[in-house]
Amino acid sequence: MSALKELVFVGLGLHDEKGISLQGLEESRTADQVFIELYTSILPCFSMQRFEAFINKQIHVVSRHDLEEECGRVLLKAAEKGKAVFLVPGDPFIATTHVALRIAAKKRGVKTRIVHGASVMSAIIGLSGLHNYKFGKTVTIPFPENLSETPYNVIAQNKKLGLHTLCLLDIKTDEKRFLSISEALMLLLKIEQKRKQGVITQDTIAVGVARAGSGAPALKADFVKDIVEFNFGDPPQSLIFPGDLHFMEAEALVALAGAPKRVKRLGK
Repeated sequence: MSALKELVFVGLGLHDEKGISLQGLEESRTADQVFIELYTSILPCFSMQRFEAFINKQIHVVSRHDLEEECGRVLLKAAEKGKAVFLVPGDPFIATTHVALRIAAKKRGVKTRIVHGASVMSAIIGLSGLHNYKFGKTVTIPFPENLSETPYNVIAQNKKLGLHTLCLLDIKTDEKRFLSISEALMLLLKIEQKRKQGVITQDTIAVGVARAGSGAPALKADFVKDIVEFNFGDPPQSLIFPGDLHFMEAEALVALAGAPKRVKRLGK
């Protein structure tokens, strides 16, 4: 048992057990206890069995209840006795859920460290060919039973500033439910029918991304009326609504994302 009181947050990357960094792998191998959560995002081809073989350790799965209702008590107790590693999909703090756990550890005198991993935020933007510095506020589009006009409002605000909007799509991993690009577009069009502000119309350009970080991602840019029919395949899926396009961005959407050639005329 390590003499250190330490909680190490380790990013797993985006697709499978090979997405973790070498540092993250070493931290896991030298930990006294290893924990993982798989509810904030989906790792389509992650194998617990293969990963446990990589690190030669048993991994304890923690639920949303363990972390949010129980305040991560099981991880904190492990960290007070030695070195605990907490494996998180993507980059550990892109999902803000775990900030409270890090604060709680600090209050208990437990040292915390972060080993960053590939993030879906940068992966999606990189795939799209759009410029990172031209993105505004990111928003999540929820399932229909939690229908909210917030995504519509965020897209509208960003568009007024000429900025792109990244829309993450809701997931419920415990129910194996994943909001699709087509479903998200239909929800936004429903809000548009009510609001009538011209923020999301059939002729709005949108970019769909699925399985960013995998060996076979899907990327398609088109007008809403056409992209809503496009088959993006398996989750996870995300949407981008471009703001004002630089001419290189417009060219990238045509060349990399299969956008109609007339999209080039939108570039400035």
